[in-house]
Amino acid sequence: MSESVHTNTSIWSKGMMAVIAAQFLSAFGDNALLFATLALMKQQFYPDWSQPVLQMVFVGAYILFAPFVGQIADSFAKGRVMMMTNGLKLIGAASICLGVNPFIGYLLVGIGAAGYSPAKYGILGELTTGDKLVKANGLMEASTIAAILIGSVAGGVLADWHVIAALSACALAYGGAVVANLFIPKLAAARPGQSWRFRPMTRSFFSACQSLWRNGESRFSLLGTSLFWGAGVTLRFLLVLWVPVALGITDNATPTYLNAMVAVGIVVGAGAAAKLVTLKTVARCMPAGVLIGVVVAIFALQHAILPAYGLLFIIGICGGFFVVPLNALLQDIGKHTVGAGNAIAVQNLGENSAMLIMLALYSLAVMVGIPVVGVGIGFGVLFALAIIGLWLWGHRR
Repeated sequence: MSESVHTNTSIWSKGMMAVIAAQFLSAFGDNALLFATLALMKQQFYPDWSQPVLQMVFVGAYILFAPFVGQIADSFAKGRVMMMTNGLKLIGAASICLGVNPFIGYLLVGIGAAGYSPAKYGILGELTTGDKLVKANGLMEASTIAAILIGSVAGGVLADWHVIAALSACALAYGGAVVANLFIPKLAAARPGQSWRFRPMTRSFFSACQSLWRNGESRFSLLGTSLFWGAGVTLRFLLVLWVPVALGITDNATPTYLNAMVAVGIVVGAGAAAKLVTLKTVARCMPAGVLIGVVVAIFALQHAILPAYGLLFIIGICGGFFVVPLNALLQDIGKHTVGAGNAIAVQNLGENSAMLIMLALYSLAVMVGIPVVGVGIGFGVLFALAIIGLWLWGHRR
């Protein structure tokens, strides 16, 4: 397709539907690949503490490439950036299938994901406008969480049947995402003609960081989303170790079912946020953030599977309601200041730094032998206190 100006700003336009389809397939691959790779590591007798290290490799790619991916997203048609980065994910998943060290293959997927994220979120502000942006974010989050739901379960179930079959399904999903990206309109680059020399690129990125962290509203959004995603990824690995200890179940599928219940809740919460919260009423999401930590602490004490499912569903609802408005707020500020792609790249740096810190602390706790139930309670309490602190700071501001 030739470069064009996008005139259909409906959230149900063909371009938006192509973005949502591509995001679903890409996120499906990401989530199935995590559990398939964890099953491979379990099969190859990697130690428990190495599981979060796998995710730290993935997260490290986001941090390492953060100064560059925002400019890439804003310098080219974002749909084409999404296509190329999904291709890199495909190469990473295929390499694990072919016997390459899982940490190396997962690093390639992480590099692809780092480049993909600013483009997939940044394109929303180019395909739609105004208050539709919150609804578009709701669609994006619902698609993502539906992919987490189905992808996580597929990864665990297929891995219990055949690990290589699970890894192959991930590669096929990434291939499907590449095809879906071809149907996204080739929009004009948001900020063409920027310098590609190392120093100007890094200076531009850190200038964007400084601009967004100095702005009270964008700093509020960055802190909130960073805490949320750092907690979310840690909860995933907590479940993998919590299930055999608390429930006595040792298969690969049960942790994925529990993760899926969080995903179902996030879809519900994201839908509620799209209806009940606007850019002017973002603070309505804060009580949900506090509840996430409280319910995680209660969840860690459970020893039966049905209450566990119910509590994880509540955690998901609170999570969706909490994060969607904060994402929309940052995209709107970024669009009018440093560029949507740069804003998402700055957000990724914050979120992935939080993930790296939380995963490192979690891995250390497992390594030194702290009981997984104690880790869960402490994690929930600290998260709730952090959100309360952010809420009070935002209220004073």
